[in-house]
Amino acid sequence: MKGTNAMQAAVLRGTQNGYDLVLKQSASFEQILVDLKALLEKLKTDPKALETTKVSLDVLTEDRLLTADEKAQIEEMVGNYPRFEIHKIAANVITVDDAIQLRERENVHLLSKIIRNGQEVVMQGDVLFLGTIHEGGKLRTTGNIFSMGDVSGILQAGYPDDESKLIMGNLQSAQQVRIAEQFDIIESEQLADSRQTIAYVNDLHVLSYGKLAQLKKINPKLYNQIGGI
Repeated sequence: MKGTNAMQAAVLRGTQNGYDLVLKQSASFEQILVDLKALLEKLKTDPKALETTKVSLDVLTEDRLLTADEKAQIEEMVGNYPRFEIHKIAANVITVDDAIQLRERENVHLLSKIIRNGQEVVMQGDVLFLGTIHEGGKLRTTGNIFSMGDVSGILQAGYPDDESKLIMGNLQSAQQVRIAEQFDIIESEQLADSRQTIAYVNDLHVLSYGKLAQLKKINPKLYNQIGGI
């Protein structure tokens, strides 16, 4: 096996709802185009490789945000193969523009301030946080928290006892996350694999973590509420 095959930059995987085309964030965009073309050519000449003659793809770019030009190049390449069509292109990250749209769609309170050590900010409802929380500072709300800020302190959603709420954002440097009465102290490398994390309480009433791409499964109601970001 050649070294270039050790990790393919474009990987097709089957799901319950169809097929995901995963573009690896660690690869260059040029390598993604090369591997994607090779993958499509292989599937084109091997009709038994897939279970259907028409394949709808969810293109997942992990933690990489594609530019409009890069998206156009992906769409153009896939468009050269009539057997395939792109359903959507999605990343595990949310842009500032997405966050602003989220605020416009629903009654989400915008908070942009510095919360210092020993300070606690208490709010009602969903919060879009764009500020800074120092270690020892705390943001607490009854609703969800969408964090686009710099968090080294404590985030608590669903206060005091609503386990259906979640915390979404870059939580790598957070001191602690809490949802209702469930909490977790973040270890230094615990969330190092993703810049965009969803913290939620699972069916066993344990605080768990997922990625933005899993929001529909984690919380279908919120996913539909914010327009399926």
